[in-house]
Amino acid sequence: MPSDFDNFDKEIISILQNNAAISNIELSKKIGLSPSACLSRTKRLEELGVIKQYAAVIDNKKVGLEIVAFTFVNLSPHNRSTSNAFQSKVKETPQILECYNITGTWDYLLKVVSRDIASYRDFVIDSLLEFPGINKIETNIVLSTDKQSFSLPIELD
Repeated sequence: MPSDFDNFDKEIISILQNNAAISNIELSKKIGLSPSACLSRTKRLEELGVIKQYAAVIDNKKVGLEIVAFTFVNLSPHNRSTSNAFQSKVKETPQILECYNITGTWDYLLKVVSRDIASYRDFVIDSLLEFPGINKIETNIVLSTDKQSFSLPIELD
């Protein structure tokens, strides 16, 4: 944590991670600051990019996206141009929720959602394999989610 963040900043971050819909007045009461001071700190955290966005966490199954897949991808050739072209396609593909450039055997790890196995297969064949530079893929299908968190561990002094 940057040294210019105090416990008020850390508390704001912790509380907003668990409830981004909390009002500024409620937040200010929880951390013991005036509403204006609390809002000022929250805005500063947004401007610094610490708070990147506010979002609702949606249950994928309840909106008909039964399949969560982790897809490993290798690119060829290994160069910046291929990587940039691949990343551009990833950013414009809504089924890909997350993309990580990783070390090890694979170049990228994608988190992909789909309605069912057939639609995932169609996504791979009709979309993913058309991405520039894809040389090889491997998919692991999630059987159950035993833990999912969107909150980073923020320790108070």
